[in-house]
Amino acid sequence: MTLSVVIPLYNEEESLSMLVAQLLGSLRPLGEPFELVLVDDGSSDRTAELLQELSRTTPELVAVLLRRNYGQTAAMSAGFDACRGDEIVTLDGDLQNDPADIPMIVEKLRQGYDLVSGWRHQRQDAAISRLLPSKLANKLIARVTGVRLHDYGCSLKAYRRELVADMNLYGELHRFLPALAYIEGARISEVKVNHKARQFGESKYGIDRTFRVLMDLLTVWFMKRFLTRPMHVFGFWGLMALVAGGLMGSVLVVQKLLGADIGTRPLLTLCVLLLLTGVQLFCFGLLAEVMMRTYHESQGRPIYRIRATLRGSDALPEPVVAALR
Repeated sequence: MTLSVVIPLYNEEESLSMLVAQLLGSLRPLGEPFELVLVDDGSSDRTAELLQELSRTTPELVAVLLRRNYGQTAAMSAGFDACRGDEIVTLDGDLQNDPADIPMIVEKLRQGYDLVSGWRHQRQDAAISRLLPSKLANKLIARVTGVRLHDYGCSLKAYRRELVADMNLYGELHRFLPALAYIEGARISEVKVNHKARQFGESKYGIDRTFRVLMDLLTVWFMKRFLTRPMHVFGFWGLMALVAGGLMGSVLVVQKLLGADIGTRPLLTLCVLLLLTGVQLFCFGLLAEVMMRTYHESQGRPIYRIRATLRGSDALPEPVVAALR
């Protein structure tokens, strides 16, 4: 059984060497085969150059260099596609997640879970700008998705490979992986992990991500409720609009037959609007049904483009390379 550690990187040249050293110090003593899949998400500093240098001296390292900055979700997806392990661990590359927690979270995964999420119970971030919005977001996400976790934003998570293989990531959906896994019927657990203060640079996240998170939350909610039956939601509201418009139209027809002037009445405009809305919603529902079948039945394209993949394991003896496959 092979362990893959997937880490998206963006402008982490100051922390990269320390990160790799801490990972090797935590994983090599275990005596189990592992690989470090580090994905450079189009960094503008020397992160890509350092990865190339490290790949020459670190047999366990797999460096994936993306052509430009696609975002953390795409970088994680690229890492998932490049890794070979039966068990996959993800964490941030800024040294705030503790690599020493990896053996513990993997051991929890091996107790029969499909996904184990970290909980930064003593988070070392600013109280107002980071902690408060995070707590509110965690409660909202848990309520909407039905997956009760304390910390959705913690990147330190462990997955079984077959679970990751069933999920396609878009937008900012990396933070909703537990909810997506829940849709697939995964067994999910949560463990307390360490969290360190940022040592280098500044956070890559700002308040502007709030809108993106909310939009993706609506997407996850829709997928959870109506992914395989979109006509149920569009058809229901379409039917309500048609019924309301039909009733108003019937009243107006009766009044017209009785000699009333209905040409300038606002009710006529509302009746026409409801009827048109009902027809449009039914059309949206039919289109969504077709797209849903395409989603489930077709082979999707990757949401990223790889410039190069450098595998340090290519220099290893064949028996060791075989163990990593």
